[in-house]
Amino acid sequence: MSQYLLINRIKVQGANAIAGFTWGFPAITHFLGFTHNLSRKLQNNSGISDIRLSGCAVIAHQHQVHTYGYNQFIQSKNPAYQFGEDSKNKVGSPPIIEEGKMNMTVSLLVSCDGNIGNREETFKQWIYSSCHRQRLAGGTILEIGGVELFTIDDGQNKNNLRMLARKLLPGFVLQNRSSYLENHFEELQQQNQEAELFDAWLDYIALKQKARPASDQINHHLIQQTELHPEDESYQQLFTVWQKHKESPYDQQTVPDELKIYFQSLPDNGANKQLLEQWRGYCDPNGKTDADWEYIPKPKQGFLVPIMVGYKAISQVYNNDGVANTRDSETDVCFVEAVHSIGEWQGVHRLRDEKALKQSLWQYDYQKHWYLCKQVIDSKPVENDENIYHENPNDFS
Repeated sequence: MSQYLLINRIKVQGANAIAGFTWGFPAITHFLGFTHNLSRKLQNNSGISDIRLSGCAVIAHQHQVHTYGYNQFIQSKNPAYQFGEDSKNKVGSPPIIEEGKMNMTVSLLVSCDGNIGNREETFKQWIYSSCHRQRLAGGTILEIGGVELFTIDDGQNKNNLRMLARKLLPGFVLQNRSSYLENHFEELQQQNQEAELFDAWLDYIALKQKARPASDQINHHLIQQTELHPEDESYQQLFTVWQKHKESPYDQQTVPDELKIYFQSLPDNGANKQLLEQWRGYCDPNGKTDADWEYIPKPKQGFLVPIMVGYKAISQVYNNDGVANTRDSETDVCFVEAVHSIGEWQGVHRLRDEKALKQSLWQYDYQKHWYLCKQVIDSKPVENDENIYHENPNDFS
């Protein structure tokens, strides 16, 4: 049996949309930091100081990145304007709209430990008021839909889980898919020992296209033959082979032998002239060959996105007085770089049991210079995670 705190429908204005060298949604560290700050404030509240918050799931309902045109961040100083009563000689420009921002509506599902008992209303009211006094992902919290507590147990409280899922609809929960990146990297290395982790990461985040020589006449011919000879299964099999071949990105070396034999058997006359010319161009394309551009699918299916999942230390820990411009005058300082991985947005209807709910909770994990946000399903030791995460050498903090 587990207790969960639902902070539902948090409307945030001006949140950070850039994380490392990814953009579009705040880093998971923002949400865990928000939860961690609430937990620390709880310890200073004498009435509910025994309650602990640990880990949270992030559910997105709506987002709007401040961009225009083709994904360009809004940033403008025009037009110039005049200000003040005597403004003839006082011409200035409006301030730059800070770029890399977004509006969003999210819900946080936080694991809650401690016997709340008859303090539930006091606790929920404290959470509600405290959240409004904090920032989330650098943005201002405008509104919170509500704060509720749920007790989830597969044996006796399945109705609570269904009720919780309904309150989160429509919404998408962010899941860690670093294992996808690890497996794909291993596959790339089997094909090419010089493949790098960055190549595997790009296969998941980049929109890639590959040219396929024009094949409209080939496709039309094979369909026509299956219609003209419905009793002959060889034409149907030939068309099936052609369809299966087109499912993979074009490779001149993988053109099926069955198709080569068939088109070589066709009479080279006027009726088949254009068809055979296109077939020869398909098997042996050159710079003048007409082509169709096709998207290359990602290694795995799903709503997969690049995410920033923490930091890796790149220096020793320094005393605070040895580093200038630190946030405070007491905390020791360590230089770090951003760590990136792969995440997946899944519909909240996938949270069918308590196990799935627990696995969606992000937790802090620190070992040997790695400062990461992980989920319960990630049981792999961090010291071996160099094959899972990608680092950004240009992002220091």
